[in-house]
Amino acid sequence: MPGATLPTFTIDQVESHNSAKSCYVTVGKNVYDVTDFLDSHPGGADLVLDWAGKDIGAILKDGASHTHSEAAYDVLDESLVGFLESGNSASANGKAKGGENGTEEQWVHPRTGMSCEEDLSKDTDYNADYKTHKFLDLNKPLFMQIWTGGFSKDFYLDQVHRPRHYKGGESAPLFGNFLEPLSKTPWWLIPVVWWPPIAYVLYVAFSGFGSVAPVAGYFGFGLCFWTLIEYIMHRFLFHLDDYLPDNRVAITAHFLLHGIHHYLPMDKYRLVMPPTLFVVLAAPFWKFAHAVLFYNWYAATAAFCGGVFGYTLYDMTHYFLHHQNLPAYYKALKKYHLAHHFLDYENGFGVTSAFWDRIFGTELVYNTKTN
Repeated sequence: MPGATLPTFTIDQVESHNSAKSCYVTVGKNVYDVTDFLDSHPGGADLVLDWAGKDIGAILKDGASHTHSEAAYDVLDESLVGFLESGNSASANGKAKGGENGTEEQWVHPRTGMSCEEDLSKDTDYNADYKTHKFLDLNKPLFMQIWTGGFSKDFYLDQVHRPRHYKGGESAPLFGNFLEPLSKTPWWLIPVVWWPPIAYVLYVAFSGFGSVAPVAGYFGFGLCFWTLIEYIMHRFLFHLDDYLPDNRVAITAHFLLHGIHHYLPMDKYRLVMPPTLFVVLAAPFWKFAHAVLFYNWYAATAAFCGGVFGYTLYDMTHYFLHHQNLPAYYKALKKYHLAHHFLDYENGFGVTSAFWDRIFGTELVYNTKTN
């Protein structure tokens, strides 16, 4: 549906686009940007500007003024940029009342451009999306567009949290060169790379204790502590939006670290963390574990292993929430996490659990229906 990538506007916002530099018109609930059409209008630009920021439904049908051909409607179809917000508030199930004859209209979230989790998997029209938002062209490698785009922080954050979908879930080009394969990580690589060394280092920790019980206890402590680290990293590193410096280095780094996942949330090869990146992040956690459990090297090592194992479960869970049909408990968790993408990216930071969201007041409360 068009609402999968298009925003909603208030009447005041539409009325503000009333000049030759930016000319919007409406027909019913649809909002059109006809700026590029002004010079091509057969009756001249002034006739269109007389209706800038207004509804042109009546004038289109007014034969006394002049008859509009099918070509005029084709121009409008190509110029659709969004929808007017409903005059009534949204109901609890995420729909908005107020359609013709009392029918129910599909509500579109004004910040993400989506109405339900199914919208995350609806293919984006690359050309129309780029023409509308002037952000990234999905036909071209994304990295250099971010680096050279000159986007302000506010514009970037608004756009990157408005999800798109690339060719049925394939990976959009990021670098467009030999670096491209290095930007993709299949989910199964995580246990293959990390579980063998976890097992070996646990064996080393066991050799220091000579007993399973203390190793299991410290491993469990590290596993539980990881859930807090997961929450902190997701909230304060991946979503440091308000504190993001307004320059291209910071914006590009944000995009590579997490922004690309919100921009293309159903990309299955850019969903888990590449092992090389996790090595960089794991190094300070090794030192942290040994600083906290300074009294016993083997205890700190077992706890570190629990934390790394927790990370692998997090990455795999994250992938499954996006791409697998899951048992009942995980279906609820899946709805919770996908709502973080299509509904409210400023809450719902827990991926493996909503526990810390409840503790710190960022639980994502919603009541939406899937299509």
